[in-house]
Amino acid sequence: MNTLRTIAAGVALVGTAGLLVNGALTATAPPSDGKGTITVAVFNGWDEGIAASELWKHVLEDKGYAVDLVYADPAAAYTGVANGQYDLALDTWLPITHADYMQTYGDQLVDLGAWNDEAKLTIAVNEDAPISSLTELAAKADLFGNRLVGIEAGAGLTTVTQNDVIPGYGLGGMEFAVSSTPAMLTELQRATDAGQNIAVTLWRPHWAYNAFPVKDLEDPDGLLGAAEGIHSVASTSFADEFPDVQKWISAFRMNNELLYSLEDAMFNGASGDDHGPAVAEWVAANRTWVDSLTS
Repeated sequence: MNTLRTIAAGVALVGTAGLLVNGALTATAPPSDGKGTITVAVFNGWDEGIAASELWKHVLEDKGYAVDLVYADPAAAYTGVANGQYDLALDTWLPITHADYMQTYGDQLVDLGAWNDEAKLTIAVNEDAPISSLTELAAKADLFGNRLVGIEAGAGLTTVTQNDVIPGYGLGGMEFAVSSTPAMLTELQRATDAGQNIAVTLWRPHWAYNAFPVKDLEDPDGLLGAAEGIHSVASTSFADEFPDVQKWISAFRMNNELLYSLEDAMFNGASGDDHGPAVAEWVAANRTWVDSLTS
Protein backbone atom coordinates (compact mmCIF):
# COMPACT_ATOMS: atom_id res chain seq x y z
CA MET A 1 0.00 0.00 0.00
CA ASN A 2 0.99 3.63 0.33
CA THR A 3 4.68 4.44 0.21
CA LEU A 4 6.82 7.15 1.76
CA ARG A 5 7.60 8.50 -1.65
CA THR A 6 5.22 10.88 -3.39
CA ILE A 7 5.26 11.27 -7.16
CA ALA A 8 4.57 14.95 -7.65
CA ALA A 9 1.94 15.74 -10.24
CA GLY A 10 3.30 17.33 -13.35
CA VAL A 11 6.88 16.23 -12.83
CA ALA A 12 8.34 14.76 -15.99
CA LEU A 13 11.33 12.48 -15.71
CA VAL A 14 13.43 11.97 -18.80
CA GLY A 15 16.04 9.55 -20.07
CA THR A 16 16.19 6.14 -18.42
CA ALA A 17 14.28 7.36 -15.37
CA GLY A 18 10.93 7.87 -17.09
CA LEU A 19 8.36 10.20 -18.53
CA LEU A 20 5.02 11.51 -17.30
CA VAL A 21 2.48 10.81 -20.05
CA ASN A 22 -1.28 11.39 -19.71
CA GLY A 23 -1.04 11.40 -15.95
CA ALA A 24 0.87 8.13 -15.64
CA LEU A 25 4.54 8.01 -14.72
CA THR A 26 6.41 5.65 -17.02
CA ALA A 27 9.83 4.23 -16.23
CA THR A 28 11.13 3.85 -19.76
CA ALA A 29 12.88 0.64 -20.69
CA PRO A 30 16.26 0.25 -22.35
CA PRO A 31 16.30 -1.27 -25.83
CA SER A 32 15.66 -5.01 -25.84
CA ASP A 33 17.34 -7.62 -28.00
CA GLY A 34 14.16 -8.19 -29.96
CA LYS A 35 12.07 -10.10 -27.42
CA GLY A 36 9.65 -7.18 -27.16
CA THR A 37 8.56 -4.59 -24.63
CA ILE A 38 6.43 -5.53 -21.63
CA THR A 39 4.45 -2.72 -20.01
CA VAL A 40 3.69 -3.23 -16.32
CA ALA A 41 1.06 -1.11 -14.57
CA VAL A 42 2.20 -0.23 -11.03
CA PHE A 43 -0.25 1.13 -8.46
CA ASN A 44 0.90 4.49 -7.12
CA GLY A 45 2.02 4.16 -3.52
CA TRP A 46 1.54 0.39 -3.08
CA ASP A 47 4.99 -0.68 -1.90
CA GLU A 48 4.62 -4.43 -2.39
CA GLY A 49 3.55 -3.93 -6.01
CA ILE A 50 6.34 -1.45 -6.65
CA ALA A 51 8.86 -3.93 -5.22
CA ALA A 52 7.54 -6.89 -7.23
CA SER A 53 7.42 -4.80 -10.42
CA GLU A 54 10.96 -3.49 -9.98
CA LEU A 55 12.16 -7.02 -9.28
CA TRP A 56 10.57 -8.40 -12.43
CA LYS A 57 11.87 -5.45 -14.46
CA HIS A 58 15.39 -6.44 -13.42
CA VAL A 59 14.78 -10.15 -14.08
CA LEU A 60 13.16 -9.67 -17.47
CA GLU A 61 15.71 -7.16 -18.70
CA ASP A 62 18.40 -9.71 -17.85
CA LYS A 63 16.49 -12.10 -20.10
CA GLY A 64 16.53 -9.64 -23.00
CA TYR A 65 13.09 -8.05 -22.72
CA ALA A 66 12.47 -4.32 -22.50
CA VAL A 67 10.24 -3.37 -19.56
CA ASP A 68 8.25 -0.17 -19.03
CA LEU A 69 6.83 0.50 -15.57
CA VAL A 70 3.81 2.78 -15.72
CA TYR A 71 2.73 4.26 -12.37
CA ALA A 72 -1.00 4.90 -12.15
CA ASP A 73 -3.90 4.73 -9.71
CA PRO A 74 -5.63 1.33 -9.61
CA ALA A 75 -8.63 2.43 -11.70
CA ALA A 76 -6.39 3.63 -14.53
CA ALA A 77 -4.17 0.58 -14.21
CA TYR A 78 -7.04 -1.89 -14.50
CA THR A 79 -8.53 0.03 -17.41
CA GLY A 80 -5.17 -0.04 -19.17
CA VAL A 81 -4.62 -3.77 -18.70
CA ALA A 82 -8.20 -4.52 -19.74
CA ASN A 83 -7.90 -2.58 -23.01
CA GLY A 84 -4.44 -3.91 -23.79
CA GLN A 85 -2.58 -0.65 -23.23
CA TYR A 86 -0.65 -2.38 -20.44
CA ASP A 87 0.39 -6.02 -20.35
CA LEU A 88 0.53 -6.80 -16.67
CA ALA A 89 -0.21 -5.65 -13.10
CA LEU A 90 1.27 -7.41 -10.08
CA ASP A 91 -0.70 -6.05 -7.11
CA THR A 92 -4.30 -7.23 -7.19
CA TRP A 93 -5.55 -8.04 -3.66
CA LEU A 94 -8.26 -10.69 -3.65
CA PRO A 95 -10.86 -11.68 -2.70
CA ILE A 96 -11.76 -8.37 -0.99
CA THR A 97 -9.71 -5.24 -1.68
CA HIS A 98 -9.85 -5.19 -5.49
CA ALA A 99 -12.96 -7.29 -5.96
CA ASP A 100 -14.90 -4.41 -7.51
CA TYR A 101 -12.26 -3.92 -10.19
CA MET A 102 -12.22 -7.61 -11.00
CA GLN A 103 -15.99 -7.62 -11.19
CA THR A 104 -15.85 -4.71 -13.63
CA TYR A 105 -12.91 -5.83 -15.77
CA GLY A 106 -12.63 -9.54 -15.03
CA ASP A 107 -13.81 -10.66 -18.45
CA GLN A 108 -11.02 -8.59 -20.04
CA LEU A 109 -8.25 -9.78 -17.72
CA VAL A 110 -6.45 -13.04 -17.06
CA ASP A 111 -5.74 -13.87 -13.41
CA LEU A 112 -2.26 -15.45 -13.28
CA GLY A 113 -2.68 -16.46 -9.65
CA ALA A 114 -1.45 -15.28 -6.26
CA TRP A 115 2.27 -14.74 -5.71
CA ASN A 116 1.73 -13.98 -2.02
CA ASP A 117 -1.07 -15.28 0.19
CA GLU A 118 -0.13 -13.47 3.41
CA ALA A 119 -1.64 -10.02 2.73
CA LYS A 120 -3.44 -8.75 5.82
CA LEU A 121 -4.75 -5.53 7.34
CA THR A 122 -3.45 -5.09 10.89
CA ILE A 123 -3.23 -2.94 13.98
CA ALA A 124 0.38 -3.07 15.13
CA VAL A 125 2.14 -1.97 18.31
CA ASN A 126 5.73 -1.88 19.46
CA GLU A 127 7.09 -5.35 20.13
CA ASP A 128 7.48 -4.80 23.89
CA ALA A 129 4.01 -3.30 24.38
CA PRO A 130 2.17 -4.82 27.37
CA ILE A 131 -0.78 -6.06 25.30
CA SER A 132 -1.20 -8.71 22.62
CA SER A 133 -4.83 -8.36 21.50
CA LEU A 134 -7.20 -5.66 20.28
CA THR A 135 -9.49 -6.73 23.11
CA GLU A 136 -6.95 -5.24 25.56
CA LEU A 137 -6.31 -1.93 23.81
CA ALA A 138 -9.24 0.09 25.19
CA ALA A 139 -8.33 -0.67 28.81
CA LYS A 140 -4.67 0.19 28.18
CA ALA A 141 -5.27 3.15 25.85
CA ASP A 142 -3.52 5.58 28.20
CA LEU A 143 -0.26 3.67 27.70
CA PHE A 144 -0.49 4.59 24.02
CA GLY A 145 -1.32 8.25 24.60
CA ASN A 146 -4.98 7.45 23.84
CA ARG A 147 -4.06 7.55 20.14
CA LEU A 148 -4.30 5.14 17.24
CA VAL A 149 -2.18 6.45 14.36
CA GLY A 150 -3.75 5.91 10.94
CA ILE A 151 -2.98 6.52 7.29
CA GLU A 152 -4.91 8.23 4.46
CA ALA A 153 -8.60 9.01 4.88
CA GLY A 154 -9.53 7.22 1.65
CA ALA A 155 -7.68 3.99 2.35
CA GLY A 156 -9.63 0.77 2.82
CA LEU A 157 -7.66 0.17 6.02
CA THR A 158 -8.87 3.50 7.39
CA THR A 159 -12.47 2.72 6.50
CA VAL A 160 -12.50 -0.69 8.14
CA THR A 161 -10.78 0.73 11.22
CA GLN A 162 -13.36 3.52 11.57
CA ASN A 163 -16.42 1.46 10.74
CA ASP A 164 -15.61 -1.91 12.28
CA VAL A 165 -12.52 -2.07 14.49
CA ILE A 166 -13.07 1.03 16.63
CA PRO A 167 -16.73 0.34 17.50
CA GLY A 168 -16.19 -3.41 17.63
CA TYR A 169 -13.42 -3.25 20.20
CA GLY A 170 -14.70 -0.22 22.11
CA LEU A 171 -11.92 2.13 21.01
CA GLY A 172 -14.14 5.19 20.66
CA GLY A 173 -12.31 6.91 23.52
CA MET A 174 -9.06 6.91 21.56
CA GLU A 175 -8.12 9.59 19.06
CA PHE A 176 -7.90 8.05 15.61
CA ALA A 177 -5.24 10.20 13.95
CA VAL A 178 -5.96 9.93 10.23
CA SER A 179 -3.17 11.54 8.22
CA SER A 180 -0.95 9.74 5.70
CA THR A 181 1.28 6.71 5.42
CA PRO A 182 4.48 8.79 5.56
CA ALA A 183 3.20 10.59 8.67
CA MET A 184 2.30 7.27 10.33
CA LEU A 185 5.74 5.85 9.58
CA THR A 186 7.40 9.01 10.88
CA GLU A 187 5.50 8.65 14.17
CA LEU A 188 6.43 4.98 14.33
CA GLN A 189 10.09 5.87 13.85
CA ARG A 190 9.90 8.60 16.50
CA ALA A 191 8.25 6.31 19.05
CA THR A 192 10.74 3.54 18.34
CA ASP A 193 13.68 5.90 18.81
CA ALA A 194 12.18 7.20 22.07
CA GLY A 195 11.28 3.75 23.41
CA GLN A 196 7.60 4.71 23.64
CA ASN A 197 4.44 2.68 23.11
CA ILE A 198 2.58 3.31 19.87
CA ALA A 199 -0.41 1.78 18.06
CA VAL A 200 -0.67 2.16 14.28
CA THR A 201 -2.78 0.87 11.42
CA LEU A 202 -0.56 -1.25 9.20
CA TRP A 203 -0.70 -4.12 6.74
CA ARG A 204 1.25 -7.13 5.66
CA PRO A 205 3.36 -7.23 3.58
CA HIS A 206 5.11 -3.97 4.46
CA TRP A 207 8.77 -3.19 4.98
CA ALA A 208 7.99 -1.69 8.40
CA TYR A 209 7.94 -5.25 9.75
CA ASN A 210 11.57 -5.56 8.72
CA ALA A 211 12.60 -2.08 9.82
CA PHE A 212 10.85 -1.70 13.19
CA PRO A 213 10.34 -3.93 16.26
CA VAL A 214 6.56 -4.22 15.94
CA LYS A 215 3.94 -6.92 16.44
CA ASP A 216 0.34 -7.34 15.32
CA LEU A 217 -2.44 -7.23 17.87
CA GLU A 218 -4.63 -10.30 17.70
CA ASP A 219 -8.02 -9.69 16.08
CA PRO A 220 -10.17 -12.44 17.63
CA ASP A 221 -13.40 -11.10 16.14
CA GLY A 222 -11.91 -10.92 12.64
CA LEU A 223 -12.95 -7.29 12.17
CA LEU A 224 -9.92 -6.48 10.00
CA GLY A 225 -10.87 -9.22 7.58
CA ALA A 226 -9.22 -12.43 6.51
CA ALA A 227 -5.86 -12.75 4.81
CA GLU A 228 -5.87 -12.02 1.09
CA GLY A 229 -3.77 -13.10 -1.85
CA ILE A 230 -1.77 -10.72 -4.01
CA HIS A 231 -2.43 -11.71 -7.62
CA SER A 232 -0.87 -10.91 -10.97
CA VAL A 233 -3.32 -10.05 -13.73
CA ALA A 234 -2.54 -9.78 -17.43
CA SER A 235 -4.14 -8.65 -20.65
CA THR A 236 -5.91 -11.31 -22.70
CA SER A 237 -3.15 -11.17 -25.33
CA PHE A 238 -0.26 -11.51 -22.89
CA ALA A 239 0.10 -15.30 -23.03
CA ASP A 240 0.25 -15.27 -26.83
CA GLU A 241 2.76 -12.42 -27.00
CA PHE A 242 5.00 -13.46 -24.09
CA PRO A 243 4.41 -17.17 -23.37
CA ASP A 244 7.61 -17.67 -21.36
CA VAL A 245 6.96 -14.63 -19.19
CA GLN A 246 3.36 -15.70 -18.65
CA LYS A 247 4.65 -19.06 -17.39
CA TRP A 248 7.22 -17.42 -15.08
CA ILE A 249 4.77 -14.93 -13.59
CA SER A 250 2.14 -17.64 -13.07
CA ALA A 251 4.67 -19.70 -11.09
CA PHE A 252 6.00 -16.71 -9.10
CA ARG A 253 5.77 -17.00 -5.31
CA MET A 254 7.31 -14.69 -2.70
CA ASN A 255 6.75 -14.89 1.05
CA ASN A 256 6.52 -11.89 3.34
CA GLU A 257 9.98 -12.16 4.88
CA LEU A 258 11.67 -12.14 1.49
CA LEU A 259 9.45 -9.30 0.31
CA TYR A 260 10.16 -7.25 3.44
CA SER A 261 13.87 -7.50 2.82
CA LEU A 262 13.49 -6.33 -0.80
CA GLU A 263 11.22 -3.43 0.21
CA ASP A 264 13.58 -2.42 2.99
CA ALA A 265 16.52 -2.38 0.59
CA MET A 266 14.59 -0.33 -1.97
CA PHE A 267 12.79 2.18 0.21
CA ASN A 268 15.24 2.68 3.04
CA GLY A 269 18.46 2.58 1.05
CA ALA A 270 20.41 5.41 -0.53
CA SER A 271 19.08 5.03 -4.08
CA GLY A 272 16.24 7.55 -3.82
CA ASP A 273 13.58 7.15 -6.51
CA ASP A 274 15.93 5.13 -8.72
CA HIS A 275 15.43 1.65 -7.34
CA GLY A 276 17.65 -0.05 -9.90
CA PRO A 277 20.90 -0.12 -7.87
CA ALA A 278 19.15 -1.34 -4.69
CA VAL A 279 17.30 -4.06 -6.60
CA ALA A 280 20.50 -5.16 -8.32
CA GLU A 281 22.29 -5.42 -4.99
CA TRP A 282 19.40 -7.36 -3.47
CA VAL A 283 19.29 -9.71 -6.47
CA ALA A 284 23.02 -10.39 -6.10
CA ALA A 285 22.48 -11.32 -2.45
CA ASN A 286 19.55 -13.61 -3.36
CA ARG A 287 20.90 -14.98 -6.64
CA THR A 288 19.82 -18.60 -6.26
CA TRP A 289 16.20 -17.68 -5.48
CA VAL A 290 16.05 -15.08 -8.27
CA ASP A 291 17.43 -17.54 -10.82
CA SER A 292 14.70 -19.98 -9.84
CA LEU A 293 12.05 -17.52 -11.04
CA THR A 294 12.86 -18.25 -14.67
CA SER A 295 14.13 -21.82 -14.43
